Amino acid sequence: VQLQASGGGLVQAGDSLRLSCATSGRTFRGYSVAWFRQGPGKEREFTAAIRWSARNTYYADSVKDRFTISRGGTENTVYLQMNSLKSDDTAVYYCAASSSIILSSLRVPSSYAFWGQGTLVTVSS
Repeated sequence: VQLQASGGGLVQAGDSLRLSCATSGRTFRGYSVAWFRQGPGKEREFTAAIRWSARNTYYADSVKDRFTISRGGTENTVYLQMNSLKSDDTAVYYCAASSSIILSSLRVPSSYAFWGQGTLVTVSS
């Protein structure tokens, strides 16, 4: 499974941005798909996740009510809609996917078998 993250860029605080994670080789059916981010000098942290089949979504407290993870119109894409962006949201955003992840492990990077290359989001204040 190959993942391609895209949509990053330079925006101002308060702006919105939508990231895309596209898969090739297979669909996301049956997978859990997540976004993680890594800010300057910080560890990679969980941002949001979706269980493809059940459509259940999960968010880090820091982005809840501002970010929305969703399935695309096809089974090959997951989006992360980011609203009311803050300077603290500046990071490289990575999408990740894996099957058979238990709920308690959804927020753990090592639970994911497949990773995209990352897309940089810079929020200027």
